[in-house]
Amino acid sequence: MQGKVLKLFITQDDKEKKRVIKDKVSVDEKGIKDDKFYAKDENRAVLITSRDSYELSLKNKIELEDGVLGENILIDINPYHLVYGDKISIGDVVLEITQNCTLCKGLTSINSKLPKLLKDDRGIFAKVISGDGEIKADDVVKIEKDSCE
Repeated sequence: MQGKVLKLFITQDDKEKKRVIKDKVSVDEKGIKDDKFYAKDENRAVLITSRDSYELSLKNKIELEDGVLGENILIDINPYHLVYGDKISIGDVVLEITQNCTLCKGLTSINSKLPKLLKDDRGIFAKVISGDGEIKADDVVKIEKDSCE
């Protein structure tokens, strides 16, 4: 399965947790450099969200601005069927899926229906398993299922 990176975001380390759109991000085994969560938890180093999450919200009359779901990488294909151990290659970087994104109270502050609506469709966390490089908007996204399935 193949798609592309639509947008990239980092969270700045400030009280407002401001989301910043980037044309490219630098990545290493600790996560996305310059992101507030860099080097905090390798299993939650990168949050990937699909355009499908925003479309699902819109179908339910909830309009969301890109990045509001907390993602670092917004892609045009749906990765929510992936499980622990599956891999995503973006440019020179290889990510390994570690878990589904957990729901947070922040979604309720946007709209009380969001946590239930996006329960299994908010995003997936990944760790960086190889690549000390950059991910850019429009990079190709390649999904590889773990061979153990």
